Amino acid sequence: MQEQREISRFEQAILPHLDAAYNLARWLTRSETDAEDIVQEAYLRAFKFFSGFHGANSRAWLLKIVRHTCYTWLQQNRAHELAIEFDEDLHSGESENPETIVLETVNTYLLKRALEALPPEFREAVILRELEGFSYKDIAVIAEVPVGTVMSRLARARKRLQQCLADYQKEN
Repeated sequence: MQEQREISRFEQAILPHLDAAYNLARWLTRSETDAEDIVQEAYLRAFKFFSGFHGANSRAWLLKIVRHTCYTWLQQNRAHELAIEFDEDLHSGESENPETIVLETVNTYLLKRALEALPPEFREAVILRELEGFSYKDIAVIAEVPVGTVMSRLARARKRLQQCLADYQKEN
């Protein structure tokens, strides 16, 4: 009886976030098949440790597990993708707001290509903020980094998106 209540509580708190979990895993791995496997593994981990969950934000708790599962998988399968190279041109200077450029000039396909070109940490920050609507504070909790790091990653990601989208425009 107690086990059934725990299963029911898990289903009510965690299952509604399946789409968000898949979305994050898909963007981090850039693979639908790998994302499905990772979400399945993350849900197994979430269920295993659900008795220890007593928080109010089950979505953030689950996405933190998905994030860890993704990075573990990436480390085992694609360690080279976890390295963030420093590009002086992208990390210095002021320029136009990248959201304005995206809204005004780029279609969905180019945006998707640009997002997929970002390093995982940057892609993660953009997806959690712009697609999942998390606050900087929530992203910091999920990613286990200071809020300032979240802000920095978002700024760098936006700058890279801007540069990438501008390059696509020049090519076409």
